[in-house]
Amino acid sequence: MPQYLSPGVYVEEVQSGARPIEGVGTAVAAFVGFAEQGPFHQPTLVANWNQYVQNFGGFTDGAYLPHAVYGYFTNGGGAAYVVRVGGESREVTPVAGEPVRLGGLKVAALPGAGPDVSVEVTDIEGENPPEDRFRLLVRQGDKVVENYEVSTRKNVKNYVVTQVSERSKLIEITEQSSGALAKPDKQSAALPAPGPGTSPATVDAQEYLGDPEARTGFGGLESIDEITMVAAPDLMGAFQRGMLDLEGVKTVQLAMISHCEQMGDRVAVLDTPPGLSAQRVRAWRMDEAGYDSRYASLYFPWLKVFDPLSGRNTMVPPSGHIAGVWARNDVERGVHKAPANEVIRGAVDLDYVLSKNEQDLLNPIGVNCVRAFPGRGIRIWGARTLSSDPAWRYLNVRRLFNFLEESILVGTQWVVFEPNDDRLWSSIRRNIAAFLTEQWRQGALFGRTPNEAFYVKCDEQNNPQESIDLGQVVCEIGVAPVKPAEFVVFRLAQFSDSTSQVSE
Repeated sequence: MPQYLSPGVYVEEVQSGARPIEGVGTAVAAFVGFAEQGPFHQPTLVANWNQYVQNFGGFTDGAYLPHAVYGYFTNGGGAAYVVRVGGESREVTPVAGEPVRLGGLKVAALPGAGPDVSVEVTDIEGENPPEDRFRLLVRQGDKVVENYEVSTRKNVKNYVVTQVSERSKLIEITEQSSGALAKPDKQSAALPAPGPGTSPATVDAQEYLGDPEARTGFGGLESIDEITMVAAPDLMGAFQRGMLDLEGVKTVQLAMISHCEQMGDRVAVLDTPPGLSAQRVRAWRMDEAGYDSRYASLYFPWLKVFDPLSGRNTMVPPSGHIAGVWARNDVERGVHKAPANEVIRGAVDLDYVLSKNEQDLLNPIGVNCVRAFPGRGIRIWGARTLSSDPAWRYLNVRRLFNFLEESILVGTQWVVFEPNDDRLWSSIRRNIAAFLTEQWRQGALFGRTPNEAFYVKCDEQNNPQESIDLGQVVCEIGVAPVKPAEFVVFRLAQFSDSTSQVSE
């Protein structure tokens, strides 16, 4: 209390007791992957694509990180942190394997395709198939990894050279002559192993996990509080190049999920392995991966985007573009709105075109599908986490709670060391209720009135003398989050004028 020693008028500033809680940011991504240049030991903040290029270089062969970051900013993403892994690149000129002739075509294994690559020409199914059509199977060992129904006609969409150049990760096809092509005979051919290509020197699961003290990998992200989503787009690139097997992929994705669960304020955006069918993704999700977490989401299939490096379209994992859509959705609608039924900018096609029946198999197990709809573009058509708990089934509920928890945590730091009495409890109730009322007005909470949408309890019942003696103040908060209209059902029935009249 000030002392007044002489007559006069005094003006004092006093606290009103209102300490508004401000909502924290919800759209800051973190990417871990391969880059052309840049530091390995420090997460680097980039606010736009130009800053990424200045720090890490542009598009580079064998790296999905640039496509992910570019897709993130294209779809509305703001700031992002980038962690580089993979070691220094080997400066080796890519060399394809010696070509094999199939009719008028020359087929060769691409750099990085690995050994035991072969191709097989077979007839397509059905009666009286067109003479120019055939099926091309690409095998790695005994397993068929790529399957194309193609044509030798140059003016059709599924022209063999165009289809393979745009979609294949293992082979390349060129014309042997400039004349008309004849359909190759039914045959199989092994492709000579390609020479080495430019790629990261080494990468293993431990490098992704990183070290918090050295600030590498996922460990380097622990000290950055504002991150809300984490992606590792080059994880599947490491699998494609043989640096990691599926068990290593699972190890890294589990580590990413564990990181998000430990931090409690971010969600992992996971990719599926490349080139899988819907049935194979279901088997991988249930039998091999088996993840169960309310802090993770999984998206399928991969996206086809334009690659400025090669000048043609290429397939990339969807996680970077998805993170950008999350950010755009948060700005335009709010974190409470499910980030689905949203167009993915920059996607020109999909690696696998899903049917409704196939999505019926994937949606219940938490695989968020990306679908192409005629006249409506390529859209995210799922909004689930990987949790088996129905309370945490929907992604927007998880992200809304992350937002509420972090906002209340940051906005109530003033409480520490205040006198623990009824005046403090009343102030806590008042400030948190004001914050939650504003969220209710914005449509984030369910209920016709604030009393139906939430409650805040902080009084002598949950703060007995024993808790006060321990220096604790306990505040119990309950909220009713809005959930997405995932299944929209309209029930239509016929009625006549006579049935619509109520007799007296």
